[in-house]
Amino acid sequence: MLDTFEILTTSGVVLWSRTYASVSPTVVNNFITDVFIEEKSSVAGAKNGASAAENPPYKHDQHTLRWTFEKELGIIFVAVYRSLLHISWIDKLVDNIRAIFVGLYRDELTKPNTTIVECLTFDQYFDQQLRELEQAGGKSEGRAPKNEVLSEDTGDEPPSPPNLTRGQQAQRGASPGSSPNVSRPGTPSASHLLVAKAGPVAKMSRRAKKMQNTNSALASSGDEGPARKAKAKPVKRGRKWDADGLADEDDGIQLDYSIPTLTSDSEVEAGARPGAVEKVDASTWGSQAKGKFVLKDLGDEVNSILADADAKKNAASKTDAPSGLVGTGLSAIGGLFRNVVGGKVLTKQDLDKAMKGMEEHLLKKNVAREAAVRLCEGVEKELVGVKTGSFESINAKIQKAMEASLTKMLTPTSSLDLLREIDAITSPSATSLRKARPYVMSIVGVNGVGKSTNLSKICFFLLQNKYKVLIAAGDTFRSGAVEQLAVHVRNLKELTAREGGQVELYQKGYGKDAATVAKDAVAYAAQEGFNVVLIDTAGRRHNDQRLMSSLEKFAKFAQPDKILMVGEALVGTDSVAQARNFNAAFGSGRSLDGFIISKCDTVGDMVGTLVSIVHATNVPVLFVGVGQHYSDLRNFSVKWAVEKLLSST
Repeated sequence: MLDTFEILTTSGVVLWSRTYASVSPTVVNNFITDVFIEEKSSVAGAKNGASAAENPPYKHDQHTLRWTFEKELGIIFVAVYRSLLHISWIDKLVDNIRAIFVGLYRDELTKPNTTIVECLTFDQYFDQQLRELEQAGGKSEGRAPKNEVLSEDTGDEPPSPPNLTRGQQAQRGASPGSSPNVSRPGTPSASHLLVAKAGPVAKMSRRAKKMQNTNSALASSGDEGPARKAKAKPVKRGRKWDADGLADEDDGIQLDYSIPTLTSDSEVEAGARPGAVEKVDASTWGSQAKGKFVLKDLGDEVNSILADADAKKNAASKTDAPSGLVGTGLSAIGGLFRNVVGGKVLTKQDLDKAMKGMEEHLLKKNVAREAAVRLCEGVEKELVGVKTGSFESINAKIQKAMEASLTKMLTPTSSLDLLREIDAITSPSATSLRKARPYVMSIVGVNGVGKSTNLSKICFFLLQNKYKVLIAAGDTFRSGAVEQLAVHVRNLKELTAREGGQVELYQKGYGKDAATVAKDAVAYAAQEGFNVVLIDTAGRRHNDQRLMSSLEKFAKFAQPDKILMVGEALVGTDSVAQARNFNAAFGSGRSLDGFIISKCDTVGDMVGTLVSIVHATNVPVLFVGVGQHYSDLRNFSVKWAVEKLLSST
């Protein structure tokens, strides 16, 4: 696990830092002295533009430092971790953070008389890169062993604030007249260890020691004190039920968790319950634009910065190898075209071998075979008849053709501005001659894909835009479904009580007809002035005709404006059958309006499910889920999906 990451100048000013475990200031101090001041031969090689992998690692006090240097700005990027760990992605992290930081703050750093830079918003960029690289390289690589003994001094001192010099940090961590404690918090202190003396007892086995202790306990005289009595294990009493299904005796244990007080206004007050939900920083997942709160596209800003940095690096070095987030994946695919001679017109026979290799590449990304074949056909049409100039031009044409085919498949044919659609229904213009009514949205999908969770994420997004939302508990079958939504509503009330917006839960318990519940919820929303109705539905197997047939009745009763299906990113090629069956289950003239792809944070770059479901239904992807928090919802970015699909495995 990473101990600390620091961005500092050659003069010792810390511009930004992130600490996960306390590290002695002498580690980085000695690194700066040895590498940049004394320039010792063992660690020589501080070259401008050299990546972290090219620079020799620096080791000190059981720590390893991977680093890179921006000579033009005089900034050092250094990552510190324990030497006994092997973190395969650490070099990539250092290089990416350098590219992002320089891309964001170059203008400020190049201003005259600039000594410090405000980097308060850089945390989100670092977290995004760290999360992405950990998922790609395996989260278990850098974990410390669980049986590690911790000393009592676990580093309760808060981390040093940014913009302090190395000397100031050292003085801050030491009290007057005492030497600073440079031991790691994970290292056991000598005072906590008991060392046995060498002798016959030390050489005895554990079984022999146990027998000796048992015999000595039996032979004791009883002067040591009263014997410790074993505590009697409580006996579990069986609960008796009457004919009405109620308990005969009130033992004080609450059995019914569907009480209405779960969503009462008294619980959303500050300090009403101990486990209050933490406030979410809106800037971490969206931004205000033209009076509306708009979701961020996943990784677009970071990826564009890294792509620009790679492009500049390639232009400066004039290398022939393709690079960049897209180019790294194309280098493997482009190798399939090495047998093509430059200066000729490409034919289908020339591309057969390359198309097969490209198809296998897409299959490894979880793309269904029929979707992969369709994609390869599009690329082949782009390349057949093209005259090649050199091997490099072939790579450029491959990249352009692949991006064009993927973009054409994933790009929706109509506008996906959800907020504009809601406003058009809830606040129609006078010329439209339509009456204002609530905007109805329903969520469907198979069991366990995260329908209720993603419904709550969408609700949180709408609450940021000050809408009045009614959540309808349409899952009247699964035990705990109503209570789950009640907890979500309670949490959403706490999060939005400070910012505006209103959310309520409409539920009629279990065993009711889901279509009737949805219809009544829409009528109640219109009567009470709600802007949006979000209807949760029960999970069902896509190949069970009996369960799927009820969706047609649901669509007729609820009349939803938008039906979204939640699909898992890790489901694989079965997503094609799921998407097609749900798309055809709502009767003639009604189909799905969009997809939400959940659990995208668990599959890395294997996002082929996106291509499979869009190919099967021609229905666009609206959102992607990237976590379990209410703010872990992103607008679907075609560019992000293309980069993931073309990245090397």
